[in-house]
Order: sequence, then C-alpha cells, then structure tokens
Amino acid sequence: MFQLGKTIVSEEIIENDFVCNLSACKGACCVDGNAGAPVADDETEIMVDIYEKVKPFLRPEGVKVIEEEGAFVKGDDGEWETPLVNGSECAYVIFDEKNTAKCGIEEAYNQGKIDWKKPVSCHLYPVRVREYTQLTAVNYHKWQICDPACALGDELQVPIYRFVKEALVRKFGQEWYDDLAKVAEEHLTR
Repeated sequence: MFQLGKTIVSEEIIENDFVCNLSACKGACCVDGNAGAPVADDETEIMVDIYEKVKPFLRPEGVKVIEEEGAFVKGDDGEWETPLVNGSECAYVIFDEKNTAKCGIEEAYNQGKIDWKKPVSCHLYPVRVREYTQLTAVNYHKWQICDPACALGDELQVPIYRFVKEALVRKFGQEWYDDLAKVAEEHLTR
C-alpha cells in the first residue's frame, strides 16, 4: 500500500493486469452476487433524476423492481446500492443479442439521453473504493468470474490502473491520476 494525498492505494492495481473480456464472462459481475452495485451518497439524487430517461432502456423486471424499491436501496452493510432482480442481477442490467449483460444507464448515456455514464463504482470495477473518516482506500477486488479479464489484461499488458484510468480520473481528478502513474512507473522499475 502507498499513500497519495488522502488515499491509500493497493499496489495490486499496479501489479495486476486487467481488461474486461465480455465475450468470455458475458458481464457476470452485473448479474452474479448478493448485493447491488455501490451508489455514492452524491449519486443518489442523480439516480432518481435520470430514471425516467433510463427507463425505456431497461427490462420490464428491472423497471418493476426499481418502481417498487426505488432507484437505489440501502444494502445489508448500510450503504446505498442498486436494487436487484431476483436477489441477483442489478435492476439496471440489460442483455444484448449475445446474452451479454450490459448497463441500461450506460446505454442511455451512449445514446445521448443522459450525461452521466453510470455509478462510479461500476465504472471503476475491478477497483473498489472505501471511504473512511481520514482516508479513502483504493483496492483491487479479485473475483473468479473476472479470470478471463485478468488473462486478457496479461496478454495485452494493461495494468488495472490504466484499464480504469477514465474512472479514476472521474473519481479523484487528473492530477491524482498523474501522481499514481508516476508511482506506478517507479514501482514497476524496482
């Protein structure tokens, strides 16, 4: 671990490679699991505000859950998260013609209907951020369903921090990311 400003960053995001391989995993991270995607406090209002524009992109079962439970829910850990369909898949999940899970919010964004891509936790994945009183922890969440992404990242030699660059800049800013890149270069040449 190393400190960058008010963040503590795991060396794993520098040392491990990762590139999402949707053709292999079919977007399993949006379907498997027992909790929704984390939603930051400052994203809750956005989730409510964009819902009507996102709704046409969603599956009926996702719409039903959102309209019954809300655009976001309180998870077992007391944090905000996306609601789930059948206790498994994110209510915002849609499927393409190859049955690959994708994000309905991101699809609305890609089609110019909204100007917000998706919750930053989804954008950052496999990086997970945890806010503490004094510091923010930035860690790698290793999950077996992402083994194909690790293999593809290794083949293409793309470290996690580069794969999620846009999301890290979105979360922490360009200056923070530039500092991270410098630390990564120094760390990898040791």
